[in-house]
Amino acid sequence: MISFENLSFAYSPGRQTLRNVNLEIAEGELCLLVGPTGAGKSTLLGCVNGLVPHFTGGTLTGRVVVDGRDTRKYQPQDLADVVGYVGQDPLKSFVTDIVADEIAYAMEQLGISPAAMRKRIEETLDLMGIAQLRERPLAELSGGQQQRVAIAAVLAAQPQILVLDEPTSALDPTAAQDVLSAISMLVHEVGMTVVLAEHRLERVMHAADSMIWLPGTGAAEYGKPAQLLRHTSVIPPLAALARIAEWEDVPLSVRDARRRIQTGQPVLQLAQSSTSTPPSDTPALQANKITVRYGNTLAVNGVDLALEPGTVTAFMGRNGAGKSSLLWALAGGIPSTGRLSVAGHDPREMTPDASRTLITLVPQTAADLLYLPTVADELAQADKESAAEPGTALAILQSLGIELTPEQDPRDLSEGQRLALALAIQLTARPAVVLLDEPTRGLDYSAKDHLTQIVKELQLAGKAVAISTHDVEFAAAASTRVVLMADGDIIADGDTRTVVTSSPAYSPQMAKVFAPFDVITPSEVAIRLDGEVPAGTKGNPRPNDGQVAS
Repeated sequence: MISFENLSFAYSPGRQTLRNVNLEIAEGELCLLVGPTGAGKSTLLGCVNGLVPHFTGGTLTGRVVVDGRDTRKYQPQDLADVVGYVGQDPLKSFVTDIVADEIAYAMEQLGISPAAMRKRIEETLDLMGIAQLRERPLAELSGGQQQRVAIAAVLAAQPQILVLDEPTSALDPTAAQDVLSAISMLVHEVGMTVVLAEHRLERVMHAADSMIWLPGTGAAEYGKPAQLLRHTSVIPPLAALARIAEWEDVPLSVRDARRRIQTGQPVLQLAQSSTSTPPSDTPALQANKITVRYGNTLAVNGVDLALEPGTVTAFMGRNGAGKSSLLWALAGGIPSTGRLSVAGHDPREMTPDASRTLITLVPQTAADLLYLPTVADELAQADKESAAEPGTALAILQSLGIELTPEQDPRDLSEGQRLALALAIQLTARPAVVLLDEPTRGLDYSAKDHLTQIVKELQLAGKAVAISTHDVEFAAAASTRVVLMADGDIIADGDTRTVVTSSPAYSPQMAKVFAPFDVITPSEVAIRLDGEVPAGTKGNPRPNDGQVAS
């Protein structure tokens, strides 16, 4: 169905992104594209529907053949009846204002009859679980809802091949599972071919028939996920467990991992237990009855919240639960009612420059804070706006473990680099409270590990950190407290280990693999294959007793 024949591509001379790629994706296959940030995943996906090189420019040698068509000779619009493409940013693909109109648009371009269009719209709305959004303006939807609409708009045209670039990056765990189940159903029941790039492999690798590994050298390796994940530099939780246990291949699902553990009877020790931070006499932030409305929509419903110094709080919940709205309200960035105090001041009553010294927020798209032509200009402007000594922002950036070339354009940076630059700019004002809205979107595992260390450094520095995230693995590793939200209300609030191990939807993979023991990250698992059960592990397990045996 899709054939890459000695494919090489370079955006500019001397910057070859793909080199001599030879592989074939069969019809009806779900192929997972894996690699670190900047390895060329989006470029390879763009080659499938002709976006590369027809719209991106650059030099392409070799060829890509899709359903018998050479993409060098066919423009993307000439492949639209065969290939459906959904990019990382759904907003960039929207051409209408209303959900139903957006889903109908592609079908209109293909000349599908109105009767058939109406039927497909309803079927696709149900398939993606967004029927209630039919008449909603696209601009009013959450990022995750927009992503589901973008996928629905492509599926309604019923292409033979579906190309997806990080389709679950903005989705909560339940919504992501719904979307991936729908995609898997199309593969198994309809025979659709799907090529999917995803950083959160734990969500999708169990459904993949094959995998393409891009190590970042321009090369591509094709094979079975269970074998390739054994040596890739991208290491999802189950791959990390397989390496600890020295298994020959990687279990692709929680069920497979549990069966191996039950069969092999390895002995496990919990490397560390959860510790909670005692409440401070003076919280870094105190909020009472915070309410946010958008017209008739109640986004945040009278929330009471305190953020303590030296803690990391993860806000989780389904798309549209009010997480981002709450963070923006706490930062004073949107209108809200209720009482809000940060070090005795209400950010809503302060100028932006003054409030930055108390509380700061890095939005979902870190690039929104970057508008100058070079990294050096951004850092110098941050020093100026914060009345800090020249070089302060640069020192903070370096303390975050990121080295950037001063002359680089921020738009040319990777997602992780842009996030670090934006965070350094915001931290230049030395705020006591740091808010991060979906910071792991677009980050690979290595970048997320680095972000986890950054967050822990902020915690050790006494900052109160609050993070809105759909990434349960990141929340398990980085946070000390989890707050679950639904329909603008807080429905659960407690230390991370307690909350995530009691919630099937928001449990990390290690919690599921080792249930009922409260292991939540691979780093907490030490496997001894000598078969000796440590004292205190026989009989009924005791939460947080420091030891675990399977």
